[in-house]
Amino acid sequence: MNELIYRGKDLFRPSVFAMAAVLITLEGVFAAIKLGVPGLVFVVGLTVLLAVPAMYLSYRSWTSVGRAGITLYWGFGQGRTYPWHEVQWIDVRETKSRSSSSYAARIHLPTGKRRTLPGVASSGMYPNPNFGQQYQQVVQWWEYSTHPGSRVQPPQKIRDKVSPQVIGVIVGLVLVLGIFVVIAVR
Repeated sequence: MNELIYRGKDLFRPSVFAMAAVLITLEGVFAAIKLGVPGLVFVVGLTVLLAVPAMYLSYRSWTSVGRAGITLYWGFGQGRTYPWHEVQWIDVRETKSRSSSSYAARIHLPTGKRRTLPGVASSGMYPNPNFGQQYQQVVQWWEYSTHPGSRVQPPQKIRDKVSPQVIGVIVGLVLVLGIFVVIAVR
């Protein structure tokens, strides 16, 4: 079997960069109107400071699948190779939102940790028509390289059962209750 490489930059569409530029421009216009030049510099500067590194790292991230195992590159450093004997299970994490769902392949390690495979993902913003095929290729490499007895599906943890939206609501409620308690104590 040939070594496979899935690059994060293959998921990007040029329209995403155009949309980001339009949104930053709109943000700049509204910030300039409401906050003046210092507000414009602060708001747009902070947005660019947060967005550009995240997009750069996503653009440079990739996954390599071969004889040695699965190597994950997150955009900086040399990456990390997980030998096949350390890969306990491979599955797809589905995250639902109101408008669409996103899917990401991930590996499970014997320590209980999970690692998402960069480049083997699909979402509404970054659709990947080959996601199912890519995931199946990774699974085939894993099945080819491991003994069936070493493939153990880990039990579901709470993070597998609760969506990020539910966690956000819970954190929001805890913060609101905390604020009410602080106000009540004063």
